[in-house]
Amino acid sequence: MKLVVSDPKTGRTVQIDIPEEKRTLIVGKRIGQEIAGDDFGLAGYTLKLTGGSDDSGFPMKSTISGARKIRSLVSAGPGFNPKRKGQRKKKMLRGDTYSLEVTQVNSSVLKPGAQSLDQLFPKEEKPEEGEKK
Repeated sequence: MKLVVSDPKTGRTVQIDIPEEKRTLIVGKRIGQEIAGDDFGLAGYTLKLTGGSDDSGFPMKSTISGARKIRSLVSAGPGFNPKRKGQRKKKMLRGDTYSLEVTQVNSSVLKPGAQSLDQLFPKEEKPEEGEKK
């Protein structure tokens, strides 16, 4: 399970691997709830859960209750971008409750900690490739 933390003020996004023993802190939570970042290496941070996707790649939607996976008629939102006005389509979506089938948990920073995300997770320099012809 991965935790994706986005900071709307700086535009920085960080991806954190959640170990097995910490996954129970997220299982059972719902989209929109707040969690403490202390448990995931983000001292002093408060995070808001904003969505995610399951092991098959289906997105979570806040209007579907529970941890179930269903085919829902949607006109906009996660998993569907209409091409025409009024277009609707049946899409497979996951509910708003986090379970062990969810592999990516998206979150947003509500209250930052003492250190910025750049200090906690410094950017890695990619090695330069040789000259391309």
